[in-house]
Amino acid sequence: MTDAPTPLTGLRFSKGHGTGNDFVLMADPDGDRLLSPQQIAAVCDRHRGIGGDGLIRAVRSRHVPEGAALLAAHPGAEWFMDYNNADGSQSEMCGNGVRVFVHFLLTQGLVELEQGRELAIGTRAGVKVVSRTDGGYRVDMGPWDFIFPQEARERGADSRVDADGLAGTREALSITMGNPHTVVALSEMAELAGTSLVAGPAVSPLPPHGTNVEFAVRNEPLESDGVGYISMRVHERGVGETLSCGTGACAAAAAVRFRAGKGAPDDWSVEIPGGTVGVEFFPGPDGREHVALSGPAVMVAEGVIADGLFG
Repeated sequence: MTDAPTPLTGLRFSKGHGTGNDFVLMADPDGDRLLSPQQIAAVCDRHRGIGGDGLIRAVRSRHVPEGAALLAAHPGAEWFMDYNNADGSQSEMCGNGVRVFVHFLLTQGLVELEQGRELAIGTRAGVKVVSRTDGGYRVDMGPWDFIFPQEARERGADSRVDADGLAGTREALSITMGNPHTVVALSEMAELAGTSLVAGPAVSPLPPHGTNVEFAVRNEPLESDGVGYISMRVHERGVGETLSCGTGACAAAAAVRFRAGKGAPDDWSVEIPGGTVGVEFFPGPDGREHVALSGPAVMVAEGVIADGLFG
């Protein structure tokens, strides 16, 4: 891979989204296109660039140090999802982004994936196994866990959050899905609608690498026909409020399920501003409880970056 940033003029891109969580995607099979954080931020700028919640580079795993390290144990993970947030900062992965990434690979003719078949994808949060479904894609997101020690969550909370438009400091639960999340449970939809996510919520204690913050409201009744229902909004680190966050939906379902206690459902429907995604808890092949995320992926445009991007 070259050490100098790749000139942007003339680069081909695609634009796609998963329930409104949108991304600029670029194919770089041989790993010879290095984009700087400033270039990525310029591409993702919604007024002067293409616009997106992040940029995804499709590169063969062997050309990325993190991807090459995964291949020994997962030789089928040929493709690596190199994901950066809209501000150019690097992120571990993105649940909606994985679905859109696989759909991008398919539309570009880089992979084949028949309905019901699986494809392994390398990410900085490990290998994610994606299967094609009737309505889109299902992603085994791997195991979930708590960020802070057990004694910190004895009351169902391990941190505190302040947000504009939300009265008082609220208790929260911090969960890792390979990337960090802090979930605040709200009591009613009016609170969810009234919370301003223009500025980032203040979280204490803050996880070591920052955190995405979800605000979730459980439906009443919570469960219907074995499925739990919640509504959610999210402020993503390095981005701001987004219409959807796949790992955030998984974290929110995990937090509400944990607080609901024994007998809570394993299947969840999570309503976000961009639509609805499915979340499923199941025993993983490693003996830990895994989470699967299901939802659509849509490609909306293709184009070439012009020389006016930097003015």
